[in-house]
Amino acid sequence: MKYISWNVNGLRACMQKGFEDFFNKEDADAFCLQEIKLQEGQIEFAPKGYHAFWNYAEKKGYSGTAVFSKKEPVSVTYGLKIEEHDNEGRVINVEYDDHYLITCYTPNSKQDLSRLDYRMTWEDAIRAHMKELEKNKPVILCGDLNVAHEEIDLKNPSSNHHNAGFTDEERQKMDLLLGSGFVDSFRYLYPDTKDVYSWWSYRFNARKNNAGWRIDYFILSDILKDRIKDAKIHTDIYGSDHCPVELALS
Repeated sequence: MKYISWNVNGLRACMQKGFEDFFNKEDADAFCLQEIKLQEGQIEFAPKGYHAFWNYAEKKGYSGTAVFSKKEPVSVTYGLKIEEHDNEGRVINVEYDDHYLITCYTPNSKQDLSRLDYRMTWEDAIRAHMKELEKNKPVILCGDLNVAHEEIDLKNPSSNHHNAGFTDEERQKMDLLLGSGFVDSFRYLYPDTKDVYSWWSYRFNARKNNAGWRIDYFILSDILKDRIKDAKIHTDIYGSDHCPVELALS
């Protein structure tokens, strides 16, 4: 079973940069997208053999998520069922026979950290949501979680300390999530691997210089960790300021 997650930073723009070629080549069982930046009817993309699910933000050209699944899910729900969190199209919950797959686009705390307090509320809500689902069956969370968890997860940790995505508060929320019975699939397999990132700023030739951050994840219930076959970061794939990440399960 192969799952892929990608923050496409605007699906219509990514379509002009090879998205469909990558989608078709990888032939994933489920393909999860974040930051699609569109509304219903603004794109004609209905890949053959997939069930498509979209969650659009109320604000046009902003946020949004999508899931394309080969297998028809048992059920699909949208958001966290909390009004303050559910108007930006950030979450899709796909239920399969033996697990849940959640695609998530975590709110950015913003450069001036003006949204950090909201971000903390969000983190508690998504963790509680995952634990509630886990009472029924294991959970896989994927997406742009907008945090580099450890210093190994970004190129310049010292100069970025206290910046959005690497504040102590955001990193501690990831500690809480992993400490509550979940595992970071990439770090589980590659605990010491350095210089592998999933996002690069468009400024300062960051991607050319590999001055990046690993902020895109597959987070799994601990009970699934022995089924992890691989966790890839497709650093050679362009089309967005993020690259796709992959989870392979037995």
